[in-house]
Amino acid sequence: QVQLVESGGGLVQTGDSLRLSCVASGLPFDRSGMGWFRQTPGKERQFVGWMNWSGGATAYAASLKGRFTISRDNAKNTVYLQMNSLKPEDTAVYYCAADIRTPTWSLVQKQKVSDYDYWGQGTQVTVSS
Repeated sequence: QVQLVESGGGLVQTGDSLRLSCVASGLPFDRSGMGWFRQTPGKERQFVGWMNWSGGATAYAASLKGRFTISRDNAKNTVYLQMNSLKPEDTAVYYCAADIRTPTWSLVQKQKVSDYDYWGQGTQVTVSS
């Protein structure tokens, strides 16, 4: 049974930082690309960032690049999202997702919801002004 469990969300103030974690189980984490998305009510899920299986390749939404950083620890089956200089518009539910289909030799960046096979339940991040 595959599980992705996010944690680390909460209520913060503008300019603060947060680090989200996503622990995976039941899948070949060390061969899976991992992504982060976010969603606000009434809107489509938005790509935040992606990291390939080894951590050697990353991609970010253009508007977030420089403030958000993805990392992973394959020994702990965990992917992280470091979020700095948070703004009220970063308020959303944040989801991690796993792509187990893409072969490890591929460096194609995965930025679409349909690129991913499994999803976590999400963690709420609220940034107050």
